Amino acid sequence: MKETKKLARTNRQKWMSVLAKADTELLNTLWCDLQDKPSWTNIRAPETGMVMVRGKAGGVGTNFNVGEMPLTRTTIRLDNGISGVAYVRGRSALKAEQSAVLDAMLQDDRYATATFTNIIKPLKNAIKKQKASASKKAAKTKVEFFTMARGK
Repeated sequence: MKETKKLARTNRQKWMSVLAKADTELLNTLWCDLQDKPSWTNIRAPETGMVMVRGKAGGVGTNFNVGEMPLTRTTIRLDNGISGVAYVRGRSALKAEQSAVLDAMLQDDRYATATFTNIIKPLKNAIKKQKASASKKAAKTKVEFFTMARGK
């Protein structure tokens, strides 16, 4: 039983990460194409606030404040009682609500497979392509530094 809960929690963390990183327009397109959507009610309507983003010098050094970032959060409950939450970067109340509903649908056996196949997989692929494109672009700007020793 513990292993099943741990596996479910791990999977949920993965799909929540995909939903949070997803392009808003692509998510909305996939959402509109989704055929079978459940009914839900807002437990916490989408609300936008600011969060402090922290970093570490060199990835391992002392913590410092990078700056503030807008964050939108919401909580919904499907009519069958399953709750979904979402925290998304930016001010898109629509993306937050769609992400929360998808979170709940992925927890529901009736919707999980179709939602994963039609929403999460395409979003995951799009994120991979975007990451690869950004890496290629960054690689073009790489500068090789070397030290020349003066021969005597």
